[in-house]
Amino acid sequence: MYADRFAGGRRFNPAGLLAAVGINAGVVAALMIAAPHVTRTFDDPLEITSIPITPPPPPTKPEPQPRTAAARPDRIETVPPVVPRPVDDGPIVVADPLPTLPGPTGIGTGTGMGEGTGMAIDPPAPPAPVIVAPGLDPRYAAELQPDYPAAERRMGNPGKVTVRVLIGADGRVKEVEPVSATSDAFFRATRDQALRRWRFRPGTRDGVPQPAWRTMSVTFVMQD
Repeated sequence: MYADRFAGGRRFNPAGLLAAVGINAGVVAALMIAAPHVTRTFDDPLEITSIPITPPPPPTKPEPQPRTAAARPDRIETVPPVVPRPVDDGPIVVADPLPTLPGPTGIGTGTGMGEGTGMAIDPPAPPAPVIVAPGLDPRYAAELQPDYPAAERRMGNPGKVTVRVLIGADGRVKEVEPVSATSDAFFRATRDQALRRWRFRPGTRDGVPQPAWRTMSVTFVMQD
């Protein structure tokens, strides 16, 4: 009973469907008419132009330069200088140099010459020593002549003797060496006399007596 009542109340209405479709169609048509009309136009079309590119010129080879001979320097001849030859004026005597002592190898102490320069200063060379040769003692001059050898006197032979004698610091003869003699007898007589009788002033070095050699000659002559 209830079913039939609800079913009879919901029947299909064709007029309402048509009305709804018509309304929707009108709305769509109105929207289409109201929409703006857009047209895409180009006033200035883009023109593309090709620009030809000129190819670079081919490389050129450098022209060969003519070969020239290198400048050669002029030959310079050198002439050796002429050196005059020294004239021989005889022997040249050169004095013996004074002995020198080696100077210090360290840095200067800053006193005297070269102060503040840092250079080593050699001390002055000491003076040469003063050497005095031995001389005859005049108090013993009469004792120089030796006795005449008896054998040479009997034969009447004169003689001459030269000897080197070493004179000590006390003035006495310490040694006798022969240099020349007429005979052994003359030499022995001279040697014995020198060792016993000869007296000299000793030689000195800076005033201090020291041994020194001296040459002496004795002549034996017979007197009538």
